[in-house]
Amino acid sequence: MFSTNFNQQVRKEVIGLNTKVSVSKNRYLQYINFDNAASTPSFKQVFKKIEDFLSWYSNVHRGTGFKSQISSEIYEKTHQVIGNFMGVDLKKNTIILVKNTTEAINKLANSLQLSSEDIVITTLMEHHSNILPWRNKAQVVYSDLTSSGHLDLNDLEKKLKKHQKKVKLVAVTGASNVTGVLNPIYDIARLAHQYNAKILVDAAQLAPHRPINIKPNHSPEHIDYLAFSAHKMYAPFGTGVLIGPQETFQNQPPDYSGGGTVKSVTLDDVIWANLPDKEEAGTPNIIGAVALQESIKTIEQLGWQNIIKAEKELITYTLKKLQQLPKIKLYGLNDLKNPSKNVGLISFNIKPLPHSLVATILAHEAGIGVRSGCFCAHPYVHQLLNLTSAEIKKFKEEIKKNNFSTSPGMVRISFGCYNTKKEVDRLITTLKSIIERITINFAFSTQYSLNPKTGEYCPNNSSFQKKRKN
Repeated sequence: MFSTNFNQQVRKEVIGLNTKVSVSKNRYLQYINFDNAASTPSFKQVFKKIEDFLSWYSNVHRGTGFKSQISSEIYEKTHQVIGNFMGVDLKKNTIILVKNTTEAINKLANSLQLSSEDIVITTLMEHHSNILPWRNKAQVVYSDLTSSGHLDLNDLEKKLKKHQKKVKLVAVTGASNVTGVLNPIYDIARLAHQYNAKILVDAAQLAPHRPINIKPNHSPEHIDYLAFSAHKMYAPFGTGVLIGPQETFQNQPPDYSGGGTVKSVTLDDVIWANLPDKEEAGTPNIIGAVALQESIKTIEQLGWQNIIKAEKELITYTLKKLQQLPKIKLYGLNDLKNPSKNVGLISFNIKPLPHSLVATILAHEAGIGVRSGCFCAHPYVHQLLNLTSAEIKKFKEEIKKNNFSTSPGMVRISFGCYNTKKEVDRLITTLKSIIERITINFAFSTQYSLNPKTGEYCPNNSSFQKKRKN
């Protein structure tokens, strides 16, 4: 089948897939990474490109040495590669390289010159990085979600109408890092522009899974600002990207000032550099830029159609298996009939077990890496869990005492383009084992202990547990 052949091809391009890890009963298993929403492994081509480049590595800009000239040329090319990948008109827009998506959004928040009279509309499904930067810059209004965790477009338009003379920005995620729900970013862009607001898309979870075109600046569907991270795109070397109109950043001092941000400095004044140099203070992450270039090249070689088709098949397969298990609670729009509405990410719980215990069992007994908790999207998870104000208040009081034992959350599995149905089968087998032990009233406390200071479980009598106690 097509998907099998593609899967075999892509797995040859990813580092670390044959790594074995220590698990229970003195066994070693091939590690399964279902935590790609946090960070993906590296493409082999990315690593090879960096190896080749390191012989030519030097600092960029103003160096007359041959290596500096080569490094500068390659670093500058990254902006063009990103521009081509995202459909950016570089005559009107700039591409600024930063550390990660969080820094990109904070840089934008610092650059928009917002006031306490301005309004930023965001949503309850956002990562904290698309909520907290706006709170001390403007009034933040939250667009409602449906009961299933999807953005309510009618409510968004209602709030745009209500605040239309004050709304400066609509800040939304392209894909949720909790449920994988895809937001209709071009529909949202049309709405925002209709009411004279701009749009920011946090594409940290979207960029690894779907092609993005920010479209011409005059288009009603134009994405004014876009932020994403290379470490979620198979280039884990610390590069983030902010794309936006040049006019946003031109006529003001840079967010950070110092080396590389100026043309001239005297004791009396400063002449700032052109974009994007003005906003890329200090020595940049040259290696990260090289890595991102190569990861983009590899994704284009693999082909978006192939990546999306394989992901849809894997989501459908996994959801079908999960829905056959008792005690599994799925969250968000995990619809078997419409897998195209989600990227490769599924969050769940096994009732009545704590989320962190399930995650630890998967790691310790099956060598499966997942993530548990609220995934830096606490308001969204609270709503999906149907927590009451009293319940939220109660666990917050415990957290203030450094007791995380009652902290709410979910278990999240997130796929990369290289994951397989065989890996999902090991996940399902392990989940079945966990559920069977619940059925026979198995006491998990004899095998696992909770550390209330972290909210995490650890296997009893393991070397890790002993090291922790010491």
